Amino acid sequence: MSWKTNLQFGKEIILSTSSKVGKPNAGIVISRGIVDEKLLVADCQMDTTLKNLKENNLICVIAGYYRIKGKARILRSGKYFDICVKKEKDYKVKNAILIDIKEVFDLDKLKVIK
Repeated sequence: MSWKTNLQFGKEIILSTSSKVGKPNAGIVISRGIVDEKLLVADCQMDTTLKNLKENNLICVIAGYYRIKGKARILRSGKYFDICVKKEKDYKVKNAILIDIKEVFDLDKLKVIK
């Protein structure tokens, strides 16, 4: 199974952030899928996550047996925001979180695959 399969629309993933002083935060979020080779997530209830991303845009995601590291951008409008709003049925979307994937690590095989 490809690592991208674990990031398909609707999949639960663990998203972790850290404040500028190193205070960690993690939560379960729902993937909005891979769009333009970037991971898309909708911010509907991410108060601490959003605060951390404003201070430190480095992010780590656990999806299945893969650890994905990257840099996140918070978007309040535009193409990616519109995708999140269109696909979200249960909650109001505050922001789109677009993650530029820098590294994918296979936790089962213990090696970097991207």
